[in-house]
Amino acid sequence: MAEIAKARFLGDWQFTQVGGGQGTAEDEWLPTSSFPTTVHVELLNLKRIPDPFIGLHEWDVQWIGEAEWLFKSVLEVTEEELSAPNVDLFFEGLDTFAVVTLNGQEILQSTNQFVAHRVSVKDKLVPGSNDLVLHFESTFLKGRDIERENGGKLRLWNGDSSRLHVRKAQYNYGWDWGPVLMTVGPWKPISLQTYSTRIEEIDVRTEVSEDFAVQFTARIGVSHSVDGSLRVELRNPAGEIQRSDPVPFSGYNVGQHSISFAPGEVDLWYPVGYGSQPLYTVQVTLLDSDDNVIDEKKQTTAFRRVSVVQEPLVDAEGLTFLFEVNNIRVFCGGSNWIPADSFLTRLTESHYRRWLQLLVSGNQNMIRVWGGGIYEHDDFYNICDELGLLVWQDFMFGCGQYPAYDSFVESVREEAIQNVKRLRHHPSIVIWAGNNEDYQVAESCNLELDYSDETSDFRKTTFPARYIYERVLSEAVVGYSNTFYHRGSPYSGQGKPTTDREHGDLHQWNVWHGSQEPWHNWDILSGRFVSEFGMQGYPNIRTVDYWLDGDKTQRFPQSRVNANHNKADGFERRIELYLVENFKHSFEIESYAYYTQVMQAETLASAYRLWRRNWKGRGREYTAGALVWQINDCWPVTSWAIVDYFLRPKPAYFTVARELRPFTVGMTRKEVQTFENERSADRFKIDTVLEIWGTNSTLNSKNVSLEVTAFDLDSEWTESWSESVTLAANASTELFKGPLTGQPPRTKKSEVPRTIIVSARLVDEDGTVLGRYSNWPEPFKFINFPPLHAVGLQVVALEDGESVRLSTNKPIKGIVLDVDGEDAQWSDQAIDLVPGDPQTIKAIGLNGRAIKVRFLGDGTA
Repeated sequence: MAEIAKARFLGDWQFTQVGGGQGTAEDEWLPTSSFPTTVHVELLNLKRIPDPFIGLHEWDVQWIGEAEWLFKSVLEVTEEELSAPNVDLFFEGLDTFAVVTLNGQEILQSTNQFVAHRVSVKDKLVPGSNDLVLHFESTFLKGRDIERENGGKLRLWNGDSSRLHVRKAQYNYGWDWGPVLMTVGPWKPISLQTYSTRIEEIDVRTEVSEDFAVQFTARIGVSHSVDGSLRVELRNPAGEIQRSDPVPFSGYNVGQHSISFAPGEVDLWYPVGYGSQPLYTVQVTLLDSDDNVIDEKKQTTAFRRVSVVQEPLVDAEGLTFLFEVNNIRVFCGGSNWIPADSFLTRLTESHYRRWLQLLVSGNQNMIRVWGGGIYEHDDFYNICDELGLLVWQDFMFGCGQYPAYDSFVESVREEAIQNVKRLRHHPSIVIWAGNNEDYQVAESCNLELDYSDETSDFRKTTFPARYIYERVLSEAVVGYSNTFYHRGSPYSGQGKPTTDREHGDLHQWNVWHGSQEPWHNWDILSGRFVSEFGMQGYPNIRTVDYWLDGDKTQRFPQSRVNANHNKADGFERRIELYLVENFKHSFEIESYAYYTQVMQAETLASAYRLWRRNWKGRGREYTAGALVWQINDCWPVTSWAIVDYFLRPKPAYFTVARELRPFTVGMTRKEVQTFENERSADRFKIDTVLEIWGTNSTLNSKNVSLEVTAFDLDSEWTESWSESVTLAANASTELFKGPLTGQPPRTKKSEVPRTIIVSARLVDEDGTVLGRYSNWPEPFKFINFPPLHAVGLQVVALEDGESVRLSTNKPIKGIVLDVDGEDAQWSDQAIDLVPGDPQTIKAIGLNGRAIKVRFLGDGTA
């Protein structure tokens, strides 16, 4: 009988600083509190370093990244384990430059955080105790050495230039939202594995035809030839065996099995909002010639038809860039994802689930794993599969002129192959992109970049990594998966630069960065697929107080500590530019935080509203997706995130959620100036034009009532109208264009327009409000808000203790609710309220506490 494959994880470890120092005394070995782990985590748990997330302490722990560290474990091995034909140590991930010795013999040199290593150790182990030691060099110092050896500094945005030579999570070097925290240690599990033959690889491919017939293929690789057989079981989502087939297997290392299913025989996997997410299980069992089980492995799979459609539009230049799933064209509203902690081993399955559930609860359907972090934990993708979140997956290259010398390329090649193989079975992953903004760096730095050249090697140019993006990574994705490969993000293709708005995907940073356009210009800043855009906003005030740690001398916006908790260059100018252009505001910290939050909420809602309008039906998908930068943070900070490090949603999270509901209504108002003749500049007329549209992401047209009410903020005047309208399926529908009621034409610039607020609602046949939006004149700073006694805002906690009813006598903009003490869980924030349309929101955790209210014109600015 052949040896049954077994694995046990190693968990009893100690660590020390080489030569002693600030972390440990010389020869002082400290037990780890958990495993896998990294040095910062252990020193924090032992209270040997201050928390780098508080105050300025980030700078008090920089020495950790420049020290050397040892981890050791005594590995007890039995005679039975050593009797196995094969005994391996499997290292799933070491961060980053590590030399591994076993009983004093070197068995591994690791140089890439993203690569796993299997080492045969049967001849190096002895029965009983064995010493396993991991020696980690300083990644930062080693990177500086490699940089010097390979020609010196290359161009980049963010971090130290040496990072470009190091295959480590690039955000560890510091980013414009994250601290410099150079982690080090065994960040993924290590196991001892014994076997005679083991299942080495399961490569499941599912091809779904246009009529939904399915071809299922399982290719199984084993480590050693064996006389025996394979059994492949396909279990349905209920766990029942749908197919069980033997696969002849004699003397070969690969077995392959194919099954055909007629349309309807298996259930298809859909993105959230378009159908269910049935997950099947493939169980592969390896048997010896006597039908004894040698090894078995399971893997989930799903059946879906996915394509990235790039085709001409009916009446516009360029090509679409859209995702089609099971013949359904999907508008992708979602977020960018960065690592959710600077210390990755602290994240659990529960953390990932809470984060990803926030996307689903916020009506988002896509998440982009950004290229400066990590290929995420298996839990992340498993949850995306389960929830129906589409995943845009970057390779881990970000904002740099990366090298392409031979040793670097070969390390990247292995990294790419391993991670494509690890992740290819996830139905959620619908695209791989070669890098984040590296083509933009090449353009901005005038590197050699001829987009018409598709044949050169590129390694001798000033943009050598083009060889990686257009050869190495492409070969890995195409060779080892069925997933679409995109050379970068942003990347236009068709010989166009990354700024082209008519091809590929676009990072639209001319709001905040670049030309610093008003957010009202999102409609003229659109692209075929906007994979990054954003606006900063302060986090919840509790998060600010966390990093201030009780230091009241620093509790003002311009303080040194608050500045350290915003890593964006020029953030003071940019935040204040957008604030002063749009709001009257105060510099008192809680008020300042509120106004930045409302600014972020308005900016992002406007983008989704205007770009979703561009999804006008088949052949007119002028904008097919919008992914906000970003959903999350890796530490407590002021950033572009719409949910802070502690999973506290900012008001922008809720305004985005409203704009991504299945049914929405949108409006714009624009002033049109008409001159009496071509000679005179004095005689003219200014008309205010209102446009209204609705969106419907469902696959059926929808009959609704459009209800529109206009209010004059300075008087009791109001006017309403309604009409029945039909919202086209999976598209936006133009509903109205005409003069803004209540706003007479103006003939002088000195004529101050009336403050007219227009409320629009989409109401279902049963009276359910499917979507609402209030359009206000902007900038808000010009509005003379009514006195509080005239507003008549009522905030009433209902009897269930978890609902709050809001009503008003005057239109109100930007209501944000709060309580003293621990935050409640609100179902909505940044609420616009008008008379005659009360709103009820959920508020879990009120516990009878009084509700505090902020809004524009509340007297605090």
